Amino acid sequence: MPFPLLPRVRTARALLAMLWTILSAGAHAGEFFEKDGVALRGHDPVAYFTEGKPVRGSREHTADYKGTTFWFATQAHRDAFVASPERYAPQYGGYCAYGAASGYKAVTDPTAFSVVGGKLYLNYNADVQAKWSGDVTAYVRKADRRWPRVSRQTNVVE
Repeated sequence: MPFPLLPRVRTARALLAMLWTILSAGAHAGEFFEKDGVALRGHDPVAYFTEGKPVRGSREHTADYKGTTFWFATQAHRDAFVASPERYAPQYGGYCAYGAASGYKAVTDPTAFSVVGGKLYLNYNADVQAKWSGDVTAYVRKADRRWPRVSRQTNVVE
């Protein structure tokens, strides 16, 4: 006697749900915004602090932090990051700080940045960075308060 159809449908749905969970986890491997498998679109996080500007990193100098790969322009920058990653890693997972303050995740342009109070903040683009710069203190307060909820969002504004 063949199995009833209903249990087969339930089994198929359960298998699809498990597959979806596995595939989704792979898409969001690390805690930071990644493009082409690397944080900061390949820019060196330490350079924002030491040189005051975005500097392209290299595949020769890499480090993993919280499941995300970061590139560095020099071995010295890599070593500084490894010694104190929380000091150099971008806030809000490298997603747009203005977006986090507004309650959503958005991609970032590594040239739209600011270092405030010893922390690296990235923005969607130069226009958004200009808004962010208008009242950084208020936006940081909002983003800090909202980030725990926003960090769990799977939708990202591109």
